[in-house]
Amino acid sequence: MGTCIPDSSQAWTQVHVIARIWVVTILSAHDLVLPAAALGGENPLPPLRSHQEVHEVRNLAELPADLQANIRYGGLRSTLPCLDQDGYDRTLVETALPSLVLENDHLRAVVLPTLGGRLYSLVQKASGRELLYRNPVFQAANLALRNAWFAGGVEWNVGSTGHWTGTCSPMHAARVEGPDGTPILRLWELERTRNLITQLDFWLPADSEFLYVGVRLQNPADHDVPAYWWSNIAVDQSERTRVLTPADQAWRYGYGARLDLIDVSSELTYPTWHDKAVDYFFEPLPGERPWIASIDAEGNGLAQVSTERLRGRKLFVWGEAPGGRRWQEWLAPGLEGPGYAEIQAGLARTQMEHLKLPGATSWQWLEAYGPVAVDPDAAHADDWQVARTAGAAALQGVLDGLPAREAEWSTVIDAAPVERLWVGSGWGALELARTGWSVSAGTPFDADTMTDRERAWLPLLDGQLPATDGVPDGTLVGWLELLEKAADNWLVWYHRGVARYYAGDEAGALEAWRESGDNPWALRNLGFVTGELAYYERAVVLLPELVELQVEAIGAALNADLELAKRFLDGLSAEAAADPRLRLLFVQYSLATGDAQRAHELLAEGIQLATVREGANPLTDCWLAAEEALGTGRPVPPEYQFGMSGT
Repeated sequence: MGTCIPDSSQAWTQVHVIARIWVVTILSAHDLVLPAAALGGENPLPPLRSHQEVHEVRNLAELPADLQANIRYGGLRSTLPCLDQDGYDRTLVETALPSLVLENDHLRAVVLPTLGGRLYSLVQKASGRELLYRNPVFQAANLALRNAWFAGGVEWNVGSTGHWTGTCSPMHAARVEGPDGTPILRLWELERTRNLITQLDFWLPADSEFLYVGVRLQNPADHDVPAYWWSNIAVDQSERTRVLTPADQAWRYGYGARLDLIDVSSELTYPTWHDKAVDYFFEPLPGERPWIASIDAEGNGLAQVSTERLRGRKLFVWGEAPGGRRWQEWLAPGLEGPGYAEIQAGLARTQMEHLKLPGATSWQWLEAYGPVAVDPDAAHADDWQVARTAGAAALQGVLDGLPAREAEWSTVIDAAPVERLWVGSGWGALELARTGWSVSAGTPFDADTMTDRERAWLPLLDGQLPATDGVPDGTLVGWLELLEKAADNWLVWYHRGVARYYAGDEAGALEAWRESGDNPWALRNLGFVTGELAYYERAVVLLPELVELQVEAIGAALNADLELAKRFLDGLSAEAAADPRLRLLFVQYSLATGDAQRAHELLAEGIQLATVREGANPLTDCWLAAEEALGTGRPVPPEYQFGMSGT
């Protein structure tokens, strides 16, 4: 199975004459056809608590005061009002994904507007080289704040620690006239957990060998908001791939809950030289302009540079141990070769930190992505200072030109879109209807972008939220005041409970859900928060077809009431029992009841758990538990090894 991009169905062209040579910048729309797994629908059960964050830091007292303060600030209680995206599978089918392409004589950039504005591909035309790691498939996996995430390209992470809530969701896209007359591809959306307006301007001047990406975060509220940004860049790796950046020290995070400041060594900067998954957050050198590059044995590769606001830089590797290799194969089924590493750029020094973005304030910066060529002897010198200095010298031209480019871009940062290319969500328009915020003309949230889903909330502005027999949507937790004033019905009480719980009022939440009555949604929340299994039992009776509810209810019962867990399992339909999440629960029940042989048999048959989470390794845990109980000691199959610490 391969990837193809057919001829453009639409194109917008600007032609310039430079030194008597015709130079063209083209913005066009295409279908990107590649093997893709279905993303599936959202999980209707509200995520009342955030997923466990794998970047926990337990040695805070040892860290500098500002780093401690930033880590303590801004943690996300839940991803509400967003719901989890965990309905994906692992069946690859040739699929057409919308893409928007910006190209000139030097570069061709492919952007995916329905998948978080991901910069999927960046090709240097002269050499035909792909500068990024371009995943040949679309396969979601459980690594993001809302669960679903996919590897490859450049991902834009905004909001809070982790892969952002919009990474597998659409953004608005439009054409804007650039300062030089060339087309700018603008994408924007409301990041719903923080209510930050995220703007991305992809700009490829006609004669440029670098793609410029202008980023603006707008806080339209009148209060401070925690801000977070990391541009996550996937690059191919080989034994001689080296990462260069202007730093002599780095904060090492090895998934052991510690941040440790270490010196940058040659071994650190070669991604494939690591056995285990590890993060390195580079300490910026005073006076050095921010950049990072990944170069191959010949000194060629990709560079990312930025203006000063985006100071942080990072290297992440999966590691070459079985767990790391398994993750790479999981994210790119059929993977051949050594896989990829990530080089990243962020607002703070580390990804554990949030910064305060004041009310009615915007932050902006300009990033640039393009090819870099460094003398290979210098790039791979044992002397780290020689290597990083050679990288800086190779990038001096683009670094010198960035301030002027940012000034040019700033002249059109508020320019109204010329033509709509893709429609994102209607949530931004809905929030404007509630708040009356003043937002830039460059990032409009028009009322016609609202669908039935968003319009269903409009009556609440007038004190009503009509009850229906359908599935409750993700609660607009920021609308708590309106919910408290609304006319009572079961749906209003349900949403009040979720919003109260999000605000820290557990007693008020429980009261509201009890008032909501005998419905599976409120009962599930009562079971989740109180741990009382009777609520789950009644919810499953009322809604037996919801697999996500079955998974949660059985998981709770396994910890407290094995007889109830058995009744749940015995009551599953054949179709539900075949779901990998429930098959894992059969294994765990077998282990809990002393039937290690049955647990082994189920595991030996094979369980492909699509939603296995980064930092968790339940299949290995169950295998080892069964083998210990049986006394056989059979090794863990490679397909079950997802360990982040080398196994």
